[in-house]
Amino acid sequence: MQIRNAIRQTLTAELAPAHLEVHNESAMHNVPPGSETHFKVVAVSEVFTGRSRVARHRLVYGLLAAQLAGGVHALAVSALTPEEWRRGGGEGRRSPPCLGGGRT
Repeated sequence: MQIRNAIRQTLTAELAPAHLEVHNESAMHNVPPGSETHFKVVAVSEVFTGRSRVARHRLVYGLLAAQLAGGVHALAVSALTPEEWRRGGGEGRRSPPCLGGGRT
């Protein structure tokens, strides 16, 4: 869980999130057991206030550039303000099942 921890530490330090989830979804894909290649992040932070969805994603991807260059194949991001989080009932989006990589 080294990559997962690095993602959590980086986003905590840079976003001061009110809520942060970092899910390793690699097991949902056609990768060896124990892989850290596919992640989902739900980040709730005031930092996202006034930024477009694209700008929020660019910010998160920029903060995680080292992890993305070091083996992370996929990163799903839900970047929300605290108000958006409250309006949504405190839930992020669910990831769809993987249909690629030899799975049908």
